Amino acid sequence: MKIARYFGGFPILFALFNALPASGAAEQKPNILLILTDDQGWADLACQGPRTDAVTPNLDALAASGVRFARGYVSAPVCVPSRAGIVTGRYQNRFNIETNEDGPLPASEKTIADRLKDAGYVTGLVGKWHLASNRVTNKNVQKGANNILWGDNVPVTDANLPGRRGFDEYFCGAMRNYAASFDLAGNTLPDAPVLVNDARFRVDVQTEAALVFLKRQETNPKPFFLYLSYFAPHVPVEAPQKYLARFAGVSDRTRRAGLAMISAVDDGVGRIRQYLQERGIENNTLIFFLSDNGAPTKPGMWDGSLNEPFVGEKGMLTDGGNRLPFLMSWPSRLPAGKIYNPAVISLDLMTTALAAANVDAKPEWQLDGANLLPYLTEERRGEPHDALCWRFRSQAAVVSGRWKLYFIAPNRWYLFDTESADGERLDLATQHPEVVKELQIKLRAWCAEQTPPGLPSTARSEDNQYLQLHQLTKP
Repeated sequence: MKIARYFGGFPILFALFNALPASGAAEQKPNILLILTDDQGWADLACQGPRTDAVTPNLDALAASGVRFARGYVSAPVCVPSRAGIVTGRYQNRFNIETNEDGPLPASEKTIADRLKDAGYVTGLVGKWHLASNRVTNKNVQKGANNILWGDNVPVTDANLPGRRGFDEYFCGAMRNYAASFDLAGNTLPDAPVLVNDARFRVDVQTEAALVFLKRQETNPKPFFLYLSYFAPHVPVEAPQKYLARFAGVSDRTRRAGLAMISAVDDGVGRIRQYLQERGIENNTLIFFLSDNGAPTKPGMWDGSLNEPFVGEKGMLTDGGNRLPFLMSWPSRLPAGKIYNPAVISLDLMTTALAAANVDAKPEWQLDGANLLPYLTEERRGEPHDALCWRFRSQAAVVSGRWKLYFIAPNRWYLFDTESADGERLDLATQHPEVVKELQIKLRAWCAEQTPPGLPSTARSEDNQYLQLHQLTKP
């Protein structure tokens, strides 16, 4: 109701003006919206097909309006390094962020918001950030009180908050507490960042905050970039009854709650797209949608989401850990209903967004992503990447064409055919030693460029537990 009152006061002239196509420089620059979910597995996008209990009509419609990537990967199988790669467009291993214990994001790294702000965009973030420090005294509450914004570790005084990393506006938080520069009535908060507490269901709050950001741009002639980072379906699993009721036939309580949270995200995406349509800017808005990593399925960690039909889970460099729902839509530029099969990675988002915004990425930026636009419009043939590489704890992997080589320290190598129905259930290393050798060269060369350099050398007990749990062991 507060939002309706706040925005209901805009003059009709402004509404009519913003329904018209953009003019001048803005006409050549699309609005850009990056939507990220948290720990959502491959199976829980209905249009992908492995499950019948996932219901995502708005995300399915988003896929139908653009491109669905059949082999869309993220650069790490857990939150912090994956998000560091997404916002910088660089392998996070280059700047020594490899696990959730690493960070914050180094000051030397420029974010997608920095780059787009320099290109004339107004930039915003809503939801989980997770690239700041762990605990800092909050200047905006009782003196001496420590405040952690659950799940994203953002204290309002941290130098790595989004407001200091290129974002003009933000409503940053995961569960109940948000470090904010505006409130949900649409007001600018003086002396931001200010701690805002909202006890309602987090997905609904984050959707509402995203809509407020968009409505705050209605009188702004600049294009906008919004990074909407939902904290769902990540644990703790929770959902209001209106979402749970949609899955009354699902007997497992955790699965039901996870599906309900994803359904809430789906509703949010539908509301945002409806707003874009009503404002007349949908055709010139580039939307990315993906998850930050796979679902955790290990007992005691499951959030209700699933990675079927892939092997593994969050924390693993098998496809269950880093191959995710991955969509892209830009109605005025991209074909509708396209399924793109070559492998792509989350690092491509920044390079693609900059190209869409007519920003020439400078070589000294050392971006690792590819501009996907000419491949999707078939102006360019071939695949965007010769190889994609990963390093995480005691694991490393490389994908090139149909082959995936997976390494686990100190000396185990697996080779999988990603185009085979067996996938990562069948190790083909002994049958194709020449492929193993070729991919080892690629992976070693890539690892040599990271910080610190080299393949992992020490076994990790948690990684061996994952391998045993998913029966990925050698005799």
